[in-house]
Amino acid sequence: PSPLSLLARPEPDLKIGQKLNEGKTKQIFELVDQPGLVLVQSKDQITAGNAVRKDQMEGKAAIANKTTSCVFKLLQESGIKTAFVKQHSDTAFIATHCEMIPIEWVCRRVATGSFLKRNPGVKEGYRFSPLKMEMFFKDDANNDPQWSEEQLLQAKFCLAGLTIGQCEVDIMNRSTVAIFEILEKAWATQNCTLVDMKIEFGVDVKTQEIVLADVIDNDSWRLWPAGDRSQQKDKQVYRDLKEVTPEAMQVVKRNFEWVSERVKLLLESQASGRVVVLMGSTSDMAHCEKIKKACSSYGVPCVLRVTSAHKGPDETLRIKAEYEGDGVPTVFVAVAGRSNGLGPVMSGNTAYPVINCPPLTPDWGAQDVWSSLRMPSGLGCSTILSPDAAAQFAAQIFGLTDHLVWCKLRASMLNTWVSLKLADKKLQACSL
Repeated sequence: PSPLSLLARPEPDLKIGQKLNEGKTKQIFELVDQPGLVLVQSKDQITAGNAVRKDQMEGKAAIANKTTSCVFKLLQESGIKTAFVKQHSDTAFIATHCEMIPIEWVCRRVATGSFLKRNPGVKEGYRFSPLKMEMFFKDDANNDPQWSEEQLLQAKFCLAGLTIGQCEVDIMNRSTVAIFEILEKAWATQNCTLVDMKIEFGVDVKTQEIVLADVIDNDSWRLWPAGDRSQQKDKQVYRDLKEVTPEAMQVVKRNFEWVSERVKLLLESQASGRVVVLMGSTSDMAHCEKIKKACSSYGVPCVLRVTSAHKGPDETLRIKAEYEGDGVPTVFVAVAGRSNGLGPVMSGNTAYPVINCPPLTPDWGAQDVWSSLRMPSGLGCSTILSPDAAAQFAAQIFGLTDHLVWCKLRASMLNTWVSLKLADKKLQACSL
C-alpha cells in the first residue's frame, strides 16, 4: 500500500476516556482499551498572539489533521522517532501518551518575524548557515519568553520519570536541526522555502524516550513559495490581518488547504534509481544479500546478478547494456573475490557509477584487495569493503536527486549520534 493509504484506517469502536489536556487548537483524550496511547483531536479554532486573536475556521480541524498526519508519516518513514501512530479520522490521530516538555524549539533558515524585532540591524532575508536555534518556555501569561540552554538545564524538568539534563537537551537540539533539514529538503521539491519552524518534544510514559510530539501543521512554520514572502501560505497571513472579515478568512482557509494538498506530495519520490549488484559467483551470495538488505533500508531497489568478467566478458557487457538501456539511474556494485575483473571492466565501459565491494578472505585478502584498489588510468570506480557502507554510498548518490532517500540518510545520521550520546550517558551512570 502507498504511504497515503496507511494514514487513515478509522476505528469506529475506539473507546475514548477522560480528557487529559486541551490547548488552543486541540484536545487530548485517553484511550481506555489501549493504555499508553491517546487520541489527539483537532479543533476548528485558529489563534494568534497567544489567543489574543482567535476565530473559528470551518474545516480547519480536518485540514490541520491531514497536514500533521502527512508530515509525521514522512518523518517516520525517514526514521525519526515520533509520538504519531496513525490517523484515526478526518480530524484526529492516535499517538503514544507523552508528558510534554514545556519548550518550543524554533529553528530558522531565514531571518524574519520576531527574530528581527529581537535583533535590530539584521535585515529580513538573512540566511542562517548553519541553522539558527532558539528555545521558548511555554508560558502564555508571559508571552512564551525566550530561554537559554542554561535556564532549561536549571529548571531540572522531570517528566515521566526522566530528568531533562544536558544529554536530553543535546538530543532535542540535534533532533530539531535534523527534522528541519528533512522538511526543508522535502518542501524544496515543491519549490517552496521552509523559512522557520517550531516543534515540541515529549517523554513517552512507557519507554521514557524523548520523541517528537504535539503536531506539525500550518500553524508550525513559515512557507514561502519560490522563496517569495508575498506568496506566503502559512498562518502569518492570519496574524497580519488588520481586520478579520469573512473574505479574509476564506483567503486564510485557501492557504491552509493549499498546504494540506501539497504536503501529500512530500511523500512521493521525485526520482527513481536502483543498485545492480554483479557477483562473480553464487558463493558470494551472503555478501550480496547484505548489500541488498542495506539498500532496502534506504528505500533503494536492489537487483542481484551473476556474471564473470574473466570467464564471460561478453555476457557481463550484455547485462550492463540491459540496465543502461531502460533509462533508470543505476549504480553498479561489483562483488568479486580473488582477482576483481568485474569492477574495472564495468567502470571502463559505462558512465554509471561503479563501486567495488570485494568479499575478502582471511588467507589472501590482503593481496586480493589490490585488484580493486589499483586501477588502470581512465577508470573511476571506488572500493568499499563493507556491504553496508557500499549500500550507503550508493544511497548518497541517489539522495542527490531523491529527497526520500536523502531524508533516510539524514535521519540515520541523527539516530547514530543519539545512540552514541545515550551510550555515553549510560556509561557515565555506571561509572558513578
